[in-house]
Amino acid sequence: MSQDTSTRQLETEAPKDDVPAAPTSGPRRSFPRPWTGWAARVRRWREAHPTAAQGLSVSVTVLAAALVVAALVMPNSVVRLGPAKFVRIPAEAVIGAAVMLALPRRPRVVTAAVSGVALAAMTVLNALDMGFNQYLGRPFNVVLDWSLFGDAESYLEDSLGRTATLAAVAGVIAAVLLLCVLLALAMVRLSNLLARHSGTATRGTLIAGVVWITCTSLGLQVSGVPVAADSTATALKTQARRISATLRDEAAFEKVARVDAFGNTPGSQLVPDLRGKDMVFTFIESYGRSAIEDPIMAPGVDQTLDARTKALAKAGFHARSGWLTSATYGGSSWLGHSTTMSGLWISNQQRYRTVMASDHLSLTDAFRKTGAFDTVGVMPGVQKAWPEQKWYGLDKVYNAFQLGYRGPKFSWSTMPDQYALQQYQDRVHSKRPADGKARMSLLILTSSHQPWAPIPKMVGWDQLGDGSVFKGIQAAGNDPADVIADTTKSRQEYGKSIQYSVTALTQWLQRYGSKDTVLVFLGDHQPIARVSGNHASRDVPVSIVAKDPKVLDKIAGWGWTDGLRPAHNAPVWKMSAFRDRFLTAYGSTPHPKKG
Repeated sequence: MSQDTSTRQLETEAPKDDVPAAPTSGPRRSFPRPWTGWAARVRRWREAHPTAAQGLSVSVTVLAAALVVAALVMPNSVVRLGPAKFVRIPAEAVIGAAVMLALPRRPRVVTAAVSGVALAAMTVLNALDMGFNQYLGRPFNVVLDWSLFGDAESYLEDSLGRTATLAAVAGVIAAVLLLCVLLALAMVRLSNLLARHSGTATRGTLIAGVVWITCTSLGLQVSGVPVAADSTATALKTQARRISATLRDEAAFEKVARVDAFGNTPGSQLVPDLRGKDMVFTFIESYGRSAIEDPIMAPGVDQTLDARTKALAKAGFHARSGWLTSATYGGSSWLGHSTTMSGLWISNQQRYRTVMASDHLSLTDAFRKTGAFDTVGVMPGVQKAWPEQKWYGLDKVYNAFQLGYRGPKFSWSTMPDQYALQQYQDRVHSKRPADGKARMSLLILTSSHQPWAPIPKMVGWDQLGDGSVFKGIQAAGNDPADVIADTTKSRQEYGKSIQYSVTALTQWLQRYGSKDTVLVFLGDHQPIARVSGNHASRDVPVSIVAKDPKVLDKIAGWGWTDGLRPAHNAPVWKMSAFRDRFLTAYGSTPHPKKG
């Protein structure tokens, strides 16, 4: 080798001055990719246990398919749940398989994941429909009902405590998120399986489609349930129609609310036949037809109503009773209150907001408008600002914090009805208005609110004090969690709560009512379906009680039953009809407002 060649070779192999030489010693830094170690361990385990790995893979795939199919065919009502509902062929699965087979890898994975989340959302909506049907007798309204979750949380906190409520809320949120993740992963896994076995999957999809069409054409059923299903598509269409109907209803109801048969009636022509009377309107929470006719609840409630009718008769009071069909069911009591007082069918929150913002005449405001009545409300269930006072036309309202109660809460109910009635007596009823007017009072009693545990007991009226007397009664009562979990016990305790509320109210009337007192009392809605039954009516009892025979003579043509217990065949009116019938019966002259 020549010297020039050797020199060029050395120059070529020597490192340049501006390029650092690689270190020849010291620790070498490692940057492993995420999950590389985990993936390697899984791969080694699968190689070491091929049979177990294959079995596990098949099991996960089967579970993924079962989860997706269950979500696709899930009904939205508890009464329609059953094994036959989940052994059906969903059309959405057939169409979804065809779409997945047609897509390239990346769009397929994205579509599968998004479809899984969307299916989870529909499953949650179906579950909400189940809950709302069970508790409120109607499906969930995706436009209007989100605000009710705050009320539900407050109810749980009052019934079960803050810790249990927080745990329940966290559990629900975690369950919804887990469902979204699981269904997305399940859809991706199934789509990948279809792509890996496209030939077999294509033939299977075609066969499934033919079977679905055949079952639909022939109307094939298993245990009365059609084999071919399109539950998710139907649910989606139902939700779309419901949203559209809600938006249309909002606009239409605004026009209806502006029309009022008594909207322009001067005060001098409103309820002239009740001038000078001591008017008391009272709602009893969840006092429904089932309390009087259900074989579990009725014996005790009917006995109480008959006994209290006799006791009132001895004191000179007589009653007539009928039925009203409530605009709500199982809850949302304010819809029943406002329907009765407005003469409008207020069946959802949007209608309620519309009426509260209007000048539509309430029955309570009709008394105020006469100039002959002071108006007052006693509402132990109101625990926050209540702007609705203006629409109701109440000069004064006593809420839960203004009645001096120092005893324990009874689950949701802030105080026993007997205590609230005694406070009404001491603060309002025993004091005549300074200006010589009569008085119209609105009372909303709460002791019969679910979960009906613990339930107060009657004590001596002169022993009520600040309510501390109820501490022992509350402590000895049932645990709400025990009653909520037991349907039979819920029915029994519900019946007892109605007996308590009716007894407290009628004892108050017997003790403190005068020759001019007129008591109108009714239920706001039926109890939840788990208590009243899945096919119960929405009817509630209504009674008018008075000493003055002329008061009841005015409604003789109504066909109502004598006493506090309406007959099974007594007239049934929509709750929204009561206001106008009542105003007309007691001499009011219609002067329509046409909007």
